[in-house]
Amino acid sequence: MWNRRILPYIGLIGAGVLLFIFIRPSYREGQPSIAGRTAPNFPFTLDGHETHLSALRGKVVILNFWATWCPPCVAETPSLEQMYTDLKPLGVTVLGVSVDENATAYHSFIAKHDITFPTYRDPSKKIPLTYGTVMYPETYVIGRNGKIDRKLIGAQHWDSPHMLSYLRAIATGRRPTEF
Repeated sequence: MWNRRILPYIGLIGAGVLLFIFIRPSYREGQPSIAGRTAPNFPFTLDGHETHLSALRGKVVILNFWATWCPPCVAETPSLEQMYTDLKPLGVTVLGVSVDENATAYHSFIAKHDITFPTYRDPSKKIPLTYGTVMYPETYVIGRNGKIDRKLIGAQHWDSPHMLSYLRAIATGRRPTEF
């Protein structure tokens, strides 16, 4: 009997949590305030060498926060890899930042899915938190000048004609007509 009295309150609390997530400053997809801002710089290790995001300046960087335990992340991986292969000659790179705590799962995933784009494992989640990322996958398109062009939340079809057209425009210095 007391379960019937508590159930509406649990529903209200759940709705409140969802509302909180969507009104937080970290949930900024599509807001003009994030576009044009300089992407926060951070150190990471790549191929055994310490480097920084700023070392990629001059390239279009697709900064993708993901995890092996995230089904939408897994689903978008093949198209992200294909887009990287197609646009790499134009100076587009992908930097995948995994939040996996399990190093074995991370390395197995990279091998199993033949990922060739640069990846880094950040089990502390400090890098995504710097960007305000709380959901995965989440991606930032960063222009050659180091400024954020767009934030994308959720899995994308990276190899779709529409997405490739947008990224080619960014890579060649043209403004996309629409996205």
